[in-house]
Amino acid sequence: LLFPQIVHILNMTSAKIVSFLLHPEESLHSLQIRIELETGISTGNQELLLETGICLDPRKPASQCVIDGVRGWDSYMVYLFDKSKTVYDGPFSSRSLSDCVNYIVQDSKIQLPIPQLRKVWAEAVHYVIGLKEDYSRLFQGQRAAMLSLLRYNANLIKMKNNMVSASQQLKAKLEFFHQSIHLDLERYSDQMAYGISSEKMLKAWKEMEEKASQCAQAEDIGYLDEQIMALHTEIVELQKSPYARRQGEVMESLELRAIDLYKQLKTRSPDHAYSDSMDMVKIIVQTVQSQDRVLKELFGHLSKLLGCKQKIIDLLPKIEMALNGIKEADNSVMQMQGKRQREIWHLLKIACTQSSSRSLVSPSLEGTASTSAALWLPHSSSGNVPHPLSSMADLEDGENFVQVIEENLNYLELFSSILQEVRLEQDNSMMVS
Repeated sequence: LLFPQIVHILNMTSAKIVSFLLHPEESLHSLQIRIELETGISTGNQELLLETGICLDPRKPASQCVIDGVRGWDSYMVYLFDKSKTVYDGPFSSRSLSDCVNYIVQDSKIQLPIPQLRKVWAEAVHYVIGLKEDYSRLFQGQRAAMLSLLRYNANLIKMKNNMVSASQQLKAKLEFFHQSIHLDLERYSDQMAYGISSEKMLKAWKEMEEKASQCAQAEDIGYLDEQIMALHTEIVELQKSPYARRQGEVMESLELRAIDLYKQLKTRSPDHAYSDSMDMVKIIVQTVQSQDRVLKELFGHLSKLLGCKQKIIDLLPKIEMALNGIKEADNSVMQMQGKRQREIWHLLKIACTQSSSRSLVSPSLEGTASTSAALWLPHSSSGNVPHPLSSMADLEDGENFVQVIEENLNYLELFSSILQEVRLEQDNSMMVS
């Protein structure tokens, strides 16, 4: 590089600037170790923000602090925050006075020759300008914190929307599941008179109904939604706060007055002339007082920003847990729905088998009942044919579950009609026999 890369770090906990000459290809972790030695903030608690509120990427080199093509004091400014603190309350001392400026502040009535007074007042003007610039940099750090908070909030809103969407889908699936299983149980009771029944299946369906009621707990995200909405309101209020905007108008006015006084002094003839510094000292004192006031407001506002950010950080894992719970409940409902539908179609298969058997074999009701029972009921331990319900596969892909629901809302009524037709065929077969 033709120019050395220097990064200026504004420590927002102390309002002091530390500068570092970056080594070629230096890692960010290496820079953070140097920052820790200089500021006492451990690398794990350091949050380094650019002016845009973007946090420095630990995977990239330390040179990411430097803006290409721009060189200037503020161009390389990075704002350092201590993640272990959410309250920044100082005290923050103003920049120190030079000896000559301190001399006139101690005794503003002392008469000094005009040539000497020009030098002292030039330093006084520089001091007043410096106080205003110190505030401007700290305000920029507060703005970076606000932009960082808004980034976190945008991520929170995205996760919240995903959570709400998943919860609504689970609620809809649970409503359909409850309605369909109620109809299944009702129709199952009606067709038991046809001689097709399974206590094991009936028990499994009732257990499904209870499990579905437990799954409904996962869709209850009201407590998280309330916290997120309250936090969102708090963030909006912080954005609207007057302390979110620059409050340095008084200091800027005092800066202009100090410059104007110095210009007036320069026009005075230096020949055997003396003057006091009462007007200039008054401006210095007012500037220091104004800076104390605006910094107190600034850091009070900054503490609220950091408090909101910490609340978001605490909420994110809770939302993640809620999402995982909803997904697990959703998968469970899908599996139960699919299992029950396969069992229903298995009942239909048994009914059709009974009908075929009665039309082919001797018209013996007892023999037919025995055959159907052998097909449906579990075999003894000596047998090698598994129970038809115990061998059902797990639910296949449920991605199109909602579409299937919309297209097959009346499948249970259709199934009941089929069973009735099978029953009529059985009766007709008996009559013919």
